[in-house]
Amino acid sequence: MAKIDEKTSYTAADIEILEGLAGVRKRPAMYIGSTNQTGLHHLAWEILDNAVDEALSGFGKEIKIIIHKDGSLSVEDEGRGIPVDIHRQTGMPAVQLIFSTLHSGGKFSSKVYTSSAGLHGVGSAVTNALSNYCDVTVFRSGKINHLRFEDGGKLVTPLEVLGNTKKHGTLVRFKPDARIFSTTDFKFEIIANHIKESAFLLKGVKFSLFSEKTQEKVEFCYEDGIRAYIKDIQAGKNVLGDVISFEGEDDTIKIDIAMQYAYQDYGENIYSYANNVRTRDGGTHEQGFRAGITKAVNDYAEENSLLKGKTKLEGSDIREGLTAVISLKIPEAKLEYEGQTKQKLGTPEALPILTNFIYNNFSYYLNENKEFAVNLIKKCIDAQTARVAARKAKDEARSKRTLKQDVVLSDKLTPATSKDYDKNELFIVEGDSAGGTAKSSRDRMHQAILPLRGKPLNTFGIPVEKTLKNEECATMINTIGAGVKETFNADNSHYGKVIIMTDADTDGAHIQTLLITFFYNYMRPLILKGKLFVAMPPLYRVAKEVNHKMIYKYAWNDNDLEVAKKEVGAGCRVSRYKGLGEMNAEQLWESTMDPKRRQLLKVTIEDALIAEQRVQTLMGNDAQARRSWIEENINFNEVDSFIEEVK
Repeated sequence: MAKIDEKTSYTAADIEILEGLAGVRKRPAMYIGSTNQTGLHHLAWEILDNAVDEALSGFGKEIKIIIHKDGSLSVEDEGRGIPVDIHRQTGMPAVQLIFSTLHSGGKFSSKVYTSSAGLHGVGSAVTNALSNYCDVTVFRSGKINHLRFEDGGKLVTPLEVLGNTKKHGTLVRFKPDARIFSTTDFKFEIIANHIKESAFLLKGVKFSLFSEKTQEKVEFCYEDGIRAYIKDIQAGKNVLGDVISFEGEDDTIKIDIAMQYAYQDYGENIYSYANNVRTRDGGTHEQGFRAGITKAVNDYAEENSLLKGKTKLEGSDIREGLTAVISLKIPEAKLEYEGQTKQKLGTPEALPILTNFIYNNFSYYLNENKEFAVNLIKKCIDAQTARVAARKAKDEARSKRTLKQDVVLSDKLTPATSKDYDKNELFIVEGDSAGGTAKSSRDRMHQAILPLRGKPLNTFGIPVEKTLKNEECATMINTIGAGVKETFNADNSHYGKVIIMTDADTDGAHIQTLLITFFYNYMRPLILKGKLFVAMPPLYRVAKEVNHKMIYKYAWNDNDLEVAKKEVGAGCRVSRYKGLGEMNAEQLWESTMDPKRRQLLKVTIEDALIAEQRVQTLMGNDAQARRSWIEENINFNEVDSFIEEVK
């Protein structure tokens, strides 16, 4: 047994107690996921959730958000106002307790909130802990009550009464701490998208957003609720029938569902919520919905002899082209999530309740709308036929691969020698010229090179079998080796990272978009698992010779260029790269492929709905919508603000 040196051993003296909110500041990512732009906006969601919960419980019809000039953000609701009376156990005002103590609040009691978004009671305190200041004003019982925290939750202005009022509600204004976050710039579009989603779910509640910096303003209020949500998602699509919606309550769980089919959509888009919180990973309510709709369609098809000798339809056949929003209001006592992030509903009762609810309601709808039902069954049979054909094509390609196909695959791919798949990287490279340079510069042990010949296929809105017959797509599928669509399993990928490496120009950006669309449609778990990246080759190389030795720096944008010029010094020479092919093997390796020095952009899906809408805009047939979005949202001189460095 090894001898332990007591001087360096782990003792009681090493136990650190973090008082108050200090633990949040020491490990912020534990509470908000990250300290980048996503984490920054999470602070806003925590305060906004409190306002939403008041409206969800029937208190207040308007919520106002303002992005202020000093970088702070305020949220004001028309709710009951946070209690200001003294909390018996702690001896402090309740509002002070809520903003300074984790796991405090009224959401643990069904007497206060029948259902609520904020489950754990940490939101307000976390936002306060990570802010430069947090100013709270409560309009309650005819009084204006106020208190203020600064420097990460330190109380500087105890609760005071400023005057009288007829208003009721809460106003919270906070400024994120620049010492915590990599950026403290709230994005108008991100907040606008978030409150628009909330407005769809809270029928009749008005959300307004105003930026003092840019003077932008938006307002959202939808009397049709999630029916309007579906219409917004489906805008511009060739739809089958009108929006279908069902509302009801079963065993104290309130259910609201809206759905619609579209032609030329070859996937399914289901957006589910529990108490207005997006359950991005699904859960028991989605499982019940899928089971119920599958049974309803199959039963109708069989009873009306519409299958014409074919086998029963699979769930994927029935859900092809379906967009649905599922919104549940669940009492706190029944609300369960799987994992730490509230992304997957675990409430057991939701599965049988949703199965029966959608089966009964959709069956009735099909019987009352026979023209729609017949057209839907025909669409489902077409999907079944395409699925069977695609599976047959895949099986034939797997079992009867011709010599010619083997030559094509082996000729294009330069494989890594290691069988440690998690450490291996696949570079999908634009063109044979850059591919040749990449082959020469790579780490042969862990880096594989797959050059593309021409632009990839645009896989948006085309049948699966057409994609599978495309040589470039088939090669990528076989190379990654983890399946495709429903059979894709990211854990079986032959590569821990798949890296798209193109020229830093318009054509390169187009190829990136086409490839990302392919992965989004056919290997989405690869993105969700954080395995898809875009390489960031530099735009410039700044160099000069000193004492027969070359000194040089790479620059990825104009700001980097100015810094590089100063570091290299007077008399330097600036080279502007027009493409990967202009780099030699050494330059490509050290600037773009070396894990110790490169910069990679990780492809992520922060919001599935926004991602779906972006794909529709950028890859669909509406050229004017695409042009307008690019002109309004893309600044090609600010690429550096989107780079996440990955070592």
